[in-house]
Amino acid sequence: IQAHFHHPYLPCVAVDAEEGLDREVISAYNLTLQVADMSGDGLSNNAMAIIYVDDINDNPPEFTKEEYSMEVTEHTTGVDIGRVSVQDKDLVGSSNWLAMYSVISQDPQGAFSIRTDSENNDGVLSVIKALDYEAQDTLELTISVRNEAELDAAAPKTHQGLAKVTVKVLDINEAPIFYENPKIVSVREGTPAGTEIAVYTATDPDITQPQELRYWAESDPGDWLLVNSVTGRILTKQDIGGKSAFLEGNWYTAVIAACDNADPPLTGTGTLSIQILEVNDHAPVIFPLNEFVCSQPGKGDNIILSATDQDLKPQAEPFLFQLHPGFLELSHTWAISRINDTHAEVKLLTELEEGLHVLHLLVRDSGEPPQEQEQVLNVTVCHCDHSESCRHGLASVFSAGAGISFGALMIILSSVILLLLLVLLVAIIERFRQQGFHRGILATSDDDIRDNIINYDEQGGGEQDQDAYDIDQLRNPNELTIPSFPRSKQPIRRDAPYSHATPQYPRKCPSSPCAIEDFINDGLEAADSDPCVPPYDTALIYDHEGDGSVAGTLSSIASSLTDSDQEYDYLNDWGPRFRRLAELYSQP
Repeated sequence: IQAHFHHPYLPCVAVDAEEGLDREVISAYNLTLQVADMSGDGLSNNAMAIIYVDDINDNPPEFTKEEYSMEVTEHTTGVDIGRVSVQDKDLVGSSNWLAMYSVISQDPQGAFSIRTDSENNDGVLSVIKALDYEAQDTLELTISVRNEAELDAAAPKTHQGLAKVTVKVLDINEAPIFYENPKIVSVREGTPAGTEIAVYTATDPDITQPQELRYWAESDPGDWLLVNSVTGRILTKQDIGGKSAFLEGNWYTAVIAACDNADPPLTGTGTLSIQILEVNDHAPVIFPLNEFVCSQPGKGDNIILSATDQDLKPQAEPFLFQLHPGFLELSHTWAISRINDTHAEVKLLTELEEGLHVLHLLVRDSGEPPQEQEQVLNVTVCHCDHSESCRHGLASVFSAGAGISFGALMIILSSVILLLLLVLLVAIIERFRQQGFHRGILATSDDDIRDNIINYDEQGGGEQDQDAYDIDQLRNPNELTIPSFPRSKQPIRRDAPYSHATPQYPRKCPSSPCAIEDFINDGLEAADSDPCVPPYDTALIYDHEGDGSVAGTLSSIASSLTDSDQEYDYLNDWGPRFRRLAELYSQP
């Protein structure tokens, strides 16, 4: 660098044209400048000048290696499989340094892409479309590189702007493939069980590792199909019907699956679409079956008939309407003409008398073979007024009302009435049965005490009671009276067998106090065994115990005023029932 003074007061700095500046060698110059007066002989002063050399794209990018090797698994997409690197002497980070990569050969399907890593200027190679090992196991790509900025014309040429990349495709186990997907077959309606309808097989794409396939029905909504697991042969498991909730239109859809025996095994599926071909097994039916028409031709409206068929096209419409050829007299009075595929018009040719007239018609469909059926049309002919409306009588209405004869109507009404009577009879019987159940054992009693609330807080006359039990009978057994019942009307003992004998009365009374226990036990056994006394569960009324008692209080059994004057040792002779009482009143 030299300083030139073209003007005494305007010095300048120039570059030697022969040497030039190279930023890659020296990117900046630090110059010391001096200025002096008196043509350099006087006073002087120094200054510092820094000169930066700007970069131009005079160095093309070059690959660090001529060949690269990478691997990728087949059927893999969206992954980075490797990197390529370049070197560039231009300013780092500038457009003169930043590299741009391209795949220029051996990638006709565009399965690869390469992008620049801005941090280190490397090229990152990615797979964007799946590769198939069986189709091509190795690919040799050619990659080029250039700068983002245009290369300077003075830049030297290079042979390292291209690189070869070898990509090896790795094989993996692949699921079986149904190449015919969906598979469409046709089956006639009513096809019996066990009929073969198709052979649906898959192919294993792993040609280098042969495997065995097994088949089954992944989806079979109606359980119609039987699939051979080895051959893929498909049979009908049941009769094929044309009317099913599993049909969409006349199509039945099933999914067949195939699995290989690799580790782990993989499964592929295919769709089997079965078209159910309609079979003409139903004849068309007309509607309505009852109509009115004016007795004078040309008055009122003609009869419009429509026909329906349970079958579907092409086994249904268009329909053919005609008068039955077996009734030739109808053709002299009536005429029928086609309106469209499903409708026809019936009109009167000559005047007829009022009343019910029966027309026999034939309706045929367009199936193969065609189905036809005789149809009966009830036509009520009546007189029309000036408004050309039919005025029919009540008899005509009943004759043609709903296609039901009077006798059939009476049978229906009689059946309904009989059914109502049977229901009423059953209800009455059930009502009486429930009433009898609630009455129970006391059903014959007019005063069922179980429906009454009895108060037991009244204890009667106490020791003055003589009606409930006469104590004199214990003190004077000889005066005991024998109970008696009217033999003509004895109470029925419901809980005793009918063959049980009635105890004999009178019984011998006890002669001494020691025999009182035996006397009480005999009387209790006789009462328990007597079928003529009230049953065990009969309610007895004890709310009134009578008035008065000759015994006075319980403490005055021996007519003594104090308990100390009494002797109660005889209570021990009365048995275990009086033992506790004897202990209470015994002498200490």
